[in-house]
Order: sequence, then structure tokens, then C-alpha cells
Amino acid sequence: MVDINIERGVLPTVVADAVLGACVAVGLLVAGVVEVGRVGVGAVALVATAAVAIAFRRRYPIAALGVLNAVTIVWFLGPQPGRLITLAPLIGCYTLAAERGWRWGLAGAVPTALIQILSIRVVLGDTETVGVVPIAALLAATAASAGTAVGYYRALLVATRAELARETRTREERARRLAAEERLRIARELHDVFGHAMAAISVQAGVGLHVIDQRPGQAREALAAIKKVCDDGLTDVKTILGILRSDTSTGEPRAPRGGLDRLTELLDTAEASGLRVDLHVDGDPRPLPAPVDMAAYRIIQEALTNVLRHAEARTVRLTLTHEPSRLSIRIRDDGAAAGTDTARGHGIDGMRERARALSGRLTAAPHPDGGFEVYAELPIPDPR
Repeated sequence: MVDINIERGVLPTVVADAVLGACVAVGLLVAGVVEVGRVGVGAVALVATAAVAIAFRRRYPIAALGVLNAVTIVWFLGPQPGRLITLAPLIGCYTLAAERGWRWGLAGAVPTALIQILSIRVVLGDTETVGVVPIAALLAATAASAGTAVGYYRALLVATRAELARETRTREERARRLAAEERLRIARELHDVFGHAMAAISVQAGVGLHVIDQRPGQAREALAAIKKVCDDGLTDVKTILGILRSDTSTGEPRAPRGGLDRLTELLDTAEASGLRVDLHVDGDPRPLPAPVDMAAYRIIQEALTNVLRHAEARTVRLTLTHEPSRLSIRIRDDGAAAGTDTARGHGIDGMRERARALSGRLTAAPHPDGGFEVYAELPIPDPR
């Protein structure tokens, strides 16, 4: 059947159907003129009625089909010249099936076929009726089937577009969530880097100011330590900020440098700030997954930073326990636990978040025997 694609916005629906109705009307009139050389006023009125019904076929498909069938009956009772009028109800039958579904299409196809058989029988007589029956039934069934197929296609198209819209929204929400998590991770990295660097610089600057007059050499060492801490901190900051400009398609790791391979450097910085760190390693050290390695390093870094800032401790005992399924970290200082401000800033919360992100756990509290202790368990996924 003839149908104009409204989905792409070529023409508004009413205008397109009006054009289709006008084309059908012109075709019927031309057929009448070709057959008898002229058409009467009655034929023009019936053609105009059919054109109006086709123009509003989408808005009122049942009424349009009824009008087109009525026009066909009146046309043959007239009688009017031409048999192309039998095609007009097929348009209505197609439209009804497309707009309302196959049940309505079947309900429209049956009376349409019967009306066409009766209408043509008036003109052709009983001798031709037998041959008309299969043709009229086939045409009505074809129109209804085509309309049903188009209706299903439109419904499928609407459902597909809705599903695509939902998927797009889901992707956008996931992208926003990942972006928020990435910003939080970068903020946590910056907090750790700046916190540790500033704490070490503060301690070294205090030492330098205290001994600059009596022991210039020690003051020089403090300044050298400050420069090293600043250089390392700037390197980490540049790496972290570089993530914001990195292209994930390059395959480069989206994480700042750092891991237990830098633990010695971290402990040297802490000791240069006047804090003695006793390191104990239990179990067999082995290469760790990058997320676990990074989290372990940052937890130790943040714990040592808190000791330098708040604990007034001289010694820290750091114990690393390597087990097949987890890595345990215990950091205990000998400072004044009561003076440790665990609520200040976001350092301890950040350590907990790091452990929780790996399905681990972290506790931080004063130790019964004195000092403050941070204990973390980080699961190690099975590589198999």
C-alpha cells in the first residue's frame, strides 16, 4: 500500500494524508474519464468524500474505513464509471490494522471483502461473482496484513528507541559515577601526597630553624631533606594531574607512581624528619596487584604523616605480614594517644576508603599499651 513516511518529518501527518487522498481522487476521476469520457457530479462528490476520509484516516481509522466502504457501495449503485474505487477501502483497511493492531485489521478486512464482493456483483452479475470472491478476499487480507506488519514495525521501532534512550541514560549515569569516583580518587591521592610532604617539610623546617645558629651543617641537611621531599611531592602531583589529561586509549596506567617498592624511600623521609621506623616483614614478600600495592603504600604514608603531625612520637613499629590471600599492615607509634586527633581532616577516612575499595578493612585507635595503632587487612585476589 502507498504510505508516506511521517517518521522522518517529511510532511506533517494530516498534510501527507491529504496529499494521498487528493492523488486517489485524481486517479479515480481520470479513470472515469478514460472509461466513459466524462464524470458526473455524483462521482465528483463521492471522490471528494473518499479523499476527505483518506485525509483523516490516521486520526479516525474506523470511521475512515466505514466511509470508504460506504462510498464504494454508493459508487456501484449509482452506477459510476470505473472500478478503481474498490482500492480506496483497502487503504482504510491497511490504516486500521497499522494503527489499531491485527484484531482490528481482521475485523475491518472481513466486511471490506464482503462489501466489495456485493458491490461488484451488482455490476458484473452472478456469472462473475465466483471469480471476484478470491480476488476481493486476497486484496483485503493483503491490505490488513501489510498494515499489521507496519504497525508491528512501528511498535518495535518505538520500543527500540526507548531502549536505546534507557541505555544512553545508563551509560551517561555510569560515566558520571565513574567520573565522580575518579575525582574522589585523585583528591585522595593529592591529599596523601600534600599531607605527607607538608608534614615532613614542617618537621624539617622546625629542625632547621632550631639548629641554624649552633649547627649549620644539620640545618643544611634539613634544607636538603626539604628539597627532596618537595621534588618527590611535585613528581607525584604532576603524575596525578597528568591523569586528568591522559588518554585511556594509550593503555598507560591511570595511577600515580607509588607502591611498596618505594617504601624504603618513604621511611628514609620519615627518619629524616626525626622519626625512627622499625620495619618488620613477616611471610614471603611477592609482587602484589597494582591496586593492593598502591593502597598499602598510601596507607603507610598517611599513617606516618599522622604520626609526624599529631602523635609527638619518636618511634614507629611497622609490620608487614604477607599471607597467600591477604596483606596485613600494622603501624604503631609510641606517642601520646590522647593527643592524637583522629577526627581532624580526612586522613583516616581516606585510609578506610582505600581498604574498603579492595573489600578489606582498617581500624585506627589508641593502643591499650600506649600509643596509637593503625591496622589494615587488604585481600589479595587469586590470580587463577
